[in-house]
Amino acid sequence: MSEYSWPGENGRHLPDVGSAWSETVRALPVSTRVTGEVIGRQPFGVFLALAGCPDAVGLARIDRMPRCMELPAVGQEVHGEVVWHADHNHQVGVVLGEWAEHGDLSARFPSGETVVGRITKITSSGVFVHLCDCVEGLVPLTGEGPGASTEGLHEGRQISVRIVTVDHERHRVLLAVAVP
Repeated sequence: MSEYSWPGENGRHLPDVGSAWSETVRALPVSTRVTGEVIGRQPFGVFLALAGCPDAVGLARIDRMPRCMELPAVGQEVHGEVVWHADHNHQVGVVLGEWAEHGDLSARFPSGETVVGRITKITSSGVFVHLCDCVEGLVPLTGEGPGASTEGLHEGRQISVRIVTVDHERHRVLLAVAVP
């Protein structure tokens, strides 16, 4: 099987989504939690057969997927939430729960919390610290106190840091050196 496929290419009968569209929208309003099976993969996302709605096709778009994750495989069961309806092609937009949870940095890294990370790069602007898959933090170099210099620091070293704030746009976390 190729890495990419359309829903009808995986031995599944495609439903007549057009004739059931009004009922699908009624049954699956925005914010509805759904479970589905991946029935097709394309570079732009995955198609889903949605449990309990045999005449519906869901689409989880790749632009909602964290960059460090991969598309789920055909046949895999996934969970998510309805986020839109596309009347022109009768698709139900879904954000997969795994993607949403992974992308919520504020919940994973609350301000003031102290965590341990690994130094990945030292630059003139600061020290970059790997916190977990897909998430890097920055300890900016300041004029005084902890974080004033890179003395004793090197790439690969574990370091305790305090979460200052989250930059959602860049998927980074602003850090400060944790003072013992």
